[in-house]
Amino acid sequence: MTRHGCAWPWCWCLLGLGLIALGCGRGGEAPAAGGTVQGTPRAPANQSPGAAIAGLSIEFQSDPDPMRAGDNMVDVIVKDADGSPVTDATVTVVFSMPAMPSMNMPAMRSTASLAHEGSGRYRGNEQLSMGGTWNVAVTVSRGPEELGRRNLSVIAK
Repeated sequence: MTRHGCAWPWCWCLLGLGLIALGCGRGGEAPAAGGTVQGTPRAPANQSPGAAIAGLSIEFQSDPDPMRAGDNMVDVIVKDADGSPVTDATVTVVFSMPAMPSMNMPAMRSTASLAHEGSGRYRGNEQLSMGGTWNVAVTVSRGPEELGRRNLSVIAK
């Protein structure tokens, strides 16, 4: 004789732990309404381990806002912990969208290298192939050393 009733509490416990792990595993930030994220994120969201500048602020903006399929202007403002602009960095923005096999869509990826315009503002053009939710990774480096990173999501119309 089997005891079916004893397995159910374990199933509910495992389901609960799985949901907790799923919620804790989400890094970065919530999707940006429209495509612009302003302000200074918490340190873990914008810095990689061993970042050379503690408290680096990475602000992401787009024009148009919200972003759209096609041409978009991307602005990133980089400041150090005391609010001074970082003017000697290399800023790269990677837009990615995971594959959607149920819709027969492959993964997409696009990279933009931004040029320094002055006062810590880096600017460049980005071409998004379609609307939808894009993962964005902004990387700030100086030579081979990564100074900081910010991960976020934007919704392109």
